[in-house]
Amino acid sequence: MSQLVYMANQIARNFAAQGEAVAIAQTAQHIRDFWDPRMKAAILAGGEGLEPLARAAVEQLRNGVTAPR
Repeated sequence: MSQLVYMANQIARNFAAQGEAVAIAQTAQHIRDFWDPRMKAAILAGGEGLEPLARAAVEQLRNGVTAPR
């Protein structure tokens, strides 16, 4: 498992208590806001080992889904 996958899984776990939809949206938002472009490109290109919430968040990023602010 890559370090980025590990980090994405940790972020998703931290938001999990807020419910699935919120956790996915907040994980995607965190990656969008705080990861540098190289990190984002790498997680979008790979992602083997992502847990379900993190995988769904990465899929949102791949599909260009953005949360309202």
